[in-house]
Amino acid sequence: MQSYGGRNLCACYTLRMENLKKAIFKTASPYQKDAMNLPVDNVEAAIPFYEKIMGFEIVSQHDSPVPSVILGRDTIQIGLAENGGDPSQEGCFFEVDNAETAFAELKANGLERDDPGFRVDQYDDVKYKVFFVIAPDGLCYCLGERLD
Repeated sequence: MQSYGGRNLCACYTLRMENLKKAIFKTASPYQKDAMNLPVDNVEAAIPFYEKIMGFEIVSQHDSPVPSVILGRDTIQIGLAENGGDPSQEGCFFEVDNAETAFAELKANGLERDDPGFRVDQYDDVKYKVFFVIAPDGLCYCLGERLD
C-alpha cells in the first residue's frame, strides 16, 4: 500500500469520498410528457452513466413491451425506455437542494466538465440557479436550486 507523508493514500481517498456531501434530488419534471418513459436507443448502454455519474440506482428493469429501466435517487424516480422517441428532444428538470453541491458530486463521480456554467433561470415567479448535463444517450438534464 502506498503512503505519502506517513499517510495511507487509500485511507485518505476513502475519507475524502465519505466526506463529500451529496445533493438531494427533490423533484423530476419532464420537458415533454413523462419522466418515467424517457427515450434512449439502448437501455443497457445508458444505465452506467446514471448509476456512476448521476448517483441513481436501479429500481426495476423490464424487457417487455420494450426494454426499460426505472432508476431512483432520494425521493425521485425516472424511467428510460427504448420507445422510439428522440432523446435529443427530451429530458428532465431536477430540483436539487444545492446546485453547487450537485455539480461537485457529479464531477467527483466522473463528469468530465470543469465549468458548470451556472446561470439563473426563472420559471413562473420562481428563480433557480441551474446548470445542464447532457447524458451520453442524448437526454438533457437541467439541475436547479430554488433561490429565495
